[in-house]
Amino acid sequence: MTPHDESSPLPHPAAGDVPVSTATSASASTPPASPPVALEGRLERLAGELLAERRRERRWRIFFRLAWLGLALMVAWGLVAQRAHTAAGSKSHTALIEVRGEIGLDSEASAENLVAALKSAFEDPAAQAVVLRINSPGGSPVQSGIVNDEIRRLKALHAKKVYAVVEEMCASGAYYIAVAADEIFVDKASLVGGIGVLMDGFGFTGAMDKLGVERRLLTAGQNKGMLDPFSPQDERQTAYAQAMIDQIHQQFIAVVREGRGERLKETPETFSGLFWNGEEAVRLGLVDRMGNLDFVAREVVKADEVIDYTPRGNLAERLAKRFGASIGQGAVKALRELPRLH
Repeated sequence: MTPHDESSPLPHPAAGDVPVSTATSASASTPPASPPVALEGRLERLAGELLAERRRERRWRIFFRLAWLGLALMVAWGLVAQRAHTAAGSKSHTALIEVRGEIGLDSEASAENLVAALKSAFEDPAAQAVVLRINSPGGSPVQSGIVNDEIRRLKALHAKKVYAVVEEMCASGAYYIAVAADEIFVDKASLVGGIGVLMDGFGFTGAMDKLGVERRLLTAGQNKGMLDPFSPQDERQTAYAQAMIDQIHQQFIAVVREGRGERLKETPETFSGLFWNGEEAVRLGLVDRMGNLDFVAREVVKADEVIDYTPRGNLAERLAKRFGASIGQGAVKALRELPRLH
């Protein structure tokens, strides 16, 4: 029997035992199982953004509904106020229509607006007479002629008087309208007249020659480029335009003579396009006498209360337009600022 040698190696471990070094290596190479924190965080953020967007959309829907409701209430209030204003006119009164600014198709003093106001005033049985308060330099002969014709038609139909009261100015097309009135009242410093017609423009042919600019104009029809400011004047076309405005001038003169009748004291300057102050206009028979709106309502019409029939966009309509534009701009801005999902 061999004696035990203490220097001999230790006996091998039993089956199933794992060496310490091997276990350590295995644990180092395989990390412990853990939840995917990064993925969950992304999902949470995405869900939060989606929820915030839904809430924002809901707030905008509520806002727009309230905005439209407020708009509807304002329009309804404007209609009620307008009806109340009309009802107030049931008492005997003087009907007022303002003729202010340039007379033109798209202006406040357009034939469409003024004719609508005239019809309302004439058709109101409580309106004892109609007063046109004028402060205008004139404008379109067509628009002025339409209003003049309508005044004369309504006067004959309803047997009501029409008076014109001039403030600062009543010239050209404004005077065309005024002569349809039964009497014209002015202030001594008012400006009246301008019985004439003009067609104006510019010519740039000299400047084009100096700059070396060539005008290339193609037309189908020899007069299609008539009065083109970049082409030399054609004597025949200029004569044609002059004859046309002369004819309109004669129409204007005929309307003035018909409206003023024997009261008009014609001079060589009456239809020359000049204008005069109120005092001189009375002397020339262009107008009748001095007086303002209150004087005419009180002393001539004998109805102190004045009701304004001038068509204007009421407060509700103006607010609605402004409010609608603001809502549109705000909505566009909000939509642009909404978060986008990529």
